[in-house]
Amino acid sequence: MPERPSAAPVLLLSGARLPDGRTVDVRIGGPRIEEVGAAGSLTSPGTRLDLRGYLLLPAPAEPHAHPGTALTAMAQDPPSRRPEDVRRRATEAALLQLSHGATAVRAHVRVGGVQGLGPLEGVLAARRSLRGLTELTAVAVPPVLTGAAGADGLAALRDAVRMGAGVIGGRPDLDPDPAGHTEAVLELAAAHGRPVDLHTDGADPAALARLAALAGGFRPGVCLSPCAGLSRLPYEEAARTADRLAAAAVTVVCLPQGACPCAGLRGTPPVRLLRSAGVRVAAGSGALRDRTNPVGRGDPLEAAYLLASQEGLSPEQAYDTVSGAARTALGLPGVRVEAGSPAELLAVRGDGLAGALSLAYSRIVVHRGRVAARTSAVREYRDSGAAASALDLPRQGRSDSGPGGGP
Repeated sequence: MPERPSAAPVLLLSGARLPDGRTVDVRIGGPRIEEVGAAGSLTSPGTRLDLRGYLLLPAPAEPHAHPGTALTAMAQDPPSRRPEDVRRRATEAALLQLSHGATAVRAHVRVGGVQGLGPLEGVLAARRSLRGLTELTAVAVPPVLTGAAGADGLAALRDAVRMGAGVIGGRPDLDPDPAGHTEAVLELAAAHGRPVDLHTDGADPAALARLAALAGGFRPGVCLSPCAGLSRLPYEEAARTADRLAAAAVTVVCLPQGACPCAGLRGTPPVRLLRSAGVRVAAGSGALRDRTNPVGRGDPLEAAYLLASQEGLSPEQAYDTVSGAARTALGLPGVRVEAGSPAELLAVRGDGLAGALSLAYSRIVVHRGRVAARTSAVREYRDSGAAASALDLPRQGRSDSGPGGGP
């Protein structure tokens, strides 16, 4: 049993169902799982949470969010870039995503140009205020990095790293010299030991091949997103490109819920082709109710649902894109429901993963061993009399409904 810090609270999750069908108790001490046993076998002096009727899963992570522009779809004017306004939006967006289950978020933030470093300042302030609830990491995304105009972008990137940006971003498709842009990002990231996250459509296989060659073997890792242009290539060309990306060990982050506000890119790459070539594929949310996508939800389970329903992944494969693969893309340790694993968990009402991806309204989120968010949904129907009783249909309703029923 892992040793628990003396002051760490104890949380017992009882009667939870796992995807393999087992029903278990899970005892958590501090940020890690202490013990997993058969349902009813564990006791604890701390808080007990009854999870009968819930499916227990590793918590999702959000690898591609834009909290600085989130929740601005209804604004009449362009969204404010003032740090205090960005902080408010970023905090609200991160809490919304936490309620869906994401206990870690990678936030892409534009730096340089007319907005300067104000949006980054706001996101970093949100990160500090959210500590203990969710992990927020900022990606500094610059404008042009090459030629005469590139000096300002490089200066903004360096300043962003000094301020606390944890990831170096880039938009090579928008630079007159895409290869030079990528080289500049990789050089700065290597100097500071930061991972890299690049926006690219991936529609130009030659450009993507050069990018993969430059990024091949880079540590601590390179993510490319959303790469939707790969789906517009002929199959043979897309397959060759997928092989190059696999050889370079880059991660492709797709955005099945909508567009990317940083580059106006929309669509989903051929995820099955990429996975079959050995490319790690994670899924993010992209735009969240902004002018690029006014109806975004920022829900990892919806992203997984879309990949299962539209891209042909199994429920298990689809959920991995928002959990295991997403955590790996963010440089986070893997999560399993076993002793010693990080206590980053999501409980959703339902018996199996396919059902959870379809109708996961009620959710309980555990971050660092504590319940960080809870969402409860109750579905009620008007009493239909003997027919419902004869069918023995499951239902939720009030116990105080009068004759004739009805909520």
